[in-house]
Amino acid sequence: MPITPFLNGERFDSETRRVLGVAYEMVCIALRTGDCDEFVKQAIAAKILDLAKRGERNPDVLCERALKDIRELQT
Repeated sequence: MPITPFLNGERFDSETRRVLGVAYEMVCIALRTGDCDEFVKQAIAAKILDLAKRGERNPDVLCERALKDIRELQT
C-alpha cells in the first residue's frame, strides 16, 4: 500500500518517498488497518508527511512518532 496517492503534490526525492512509504506501511501494519476507510489512511499519511517536512527521514522514527501521536489522540 503506497503512500504516493496521499502526497498531495508534495515533492520529495525518490529515496525520501521510499522511506515515507516504508514508514506508512509500518504504521498501517501496526494498526492493522487492512480495508479501513480512506480517511484513516489519509490521516496516517498526513502525520508521516508532517514529520518528514520537519526533516525526519528514519522510517523507524517516523513510524514510532506517528503511532505515538495517533495513540495520544485516542486517549
